[in-house]
Amino acid sequence: MGKPYLCPNCKTNKTRFNLIDQVPHAVKLDPQTGDIVEEYEQDTLSPLHMSYKGPERKVQCAVCGLVEDERAFIKRATYMMKSNGLTQ
Repeated sequence: MGKPYLCPNCKTNKTRFNLIDQVPHAVKLDPQTGDIVEEYEQDTLSPLHMSYKGPERKVQCAVCGLVEDERAFIKRATYMMKSNGLTQ
């Protein structure tokens, strides 16, 4: 079951969002041209290449355009529900 969202910026949008799935691509670039020299799989990264540790999903408010981690929208909705005396 999903969790309710509320935009932490405009504080009015509870229904219209863009869900952005983050798909990292580990690459090595040529420093002069910016061309991709090598692509890595997550299980075969070179010792000097740190794996992506960011969120799997980001959310964009389709009203004001704010892009944030999903948990920011969930936390704002939870806070508003608690402050209004509503429980999940």
